Amino acid sequence: QVQLVESGGGLVQPGGSLRLSCAASGSIASVNSMGWYRQVPGKEREMVARITSGMTTNHVDSVQGRFTISRDNAKNTMYLQMNSLKPEDTAVYCCNLAQWGRNYWGKGTLVTVSS
Repeated sequence: QVQLVESGGGLVQPGGSLRLSCAASGSIASVNSMGWYRQVPGKEREMVARITSGMTTNHVDSVQGRFTISRDNAKNTMYLQMNSLKPEDTAVYCCNLAQWGRNYWGKGTLVTVSS
């Protein structure tokens, strides 16, 4: 079994920064893919960024140049550095891990961008 726990969300003013963390525990494969997704009530969940265990990354166009995904394989932890935050970035951010044909999800952390 795999457990994912997100942290780092909160309230930030437009233009500000936050760093999200996702700690994975349990049976973690050496080869996997992790990602950050976000969801706003009434809208579909949106992929924000993904990173493989080999450090290949992919960011959605709307966050390119503002958000950076990274991971520390030794700590089984993934990060999302979010800069130049906009009100439209407000959402619950969830962590995903995909391995051995299965997907695991964290419960999410709320990010609110507001003045």
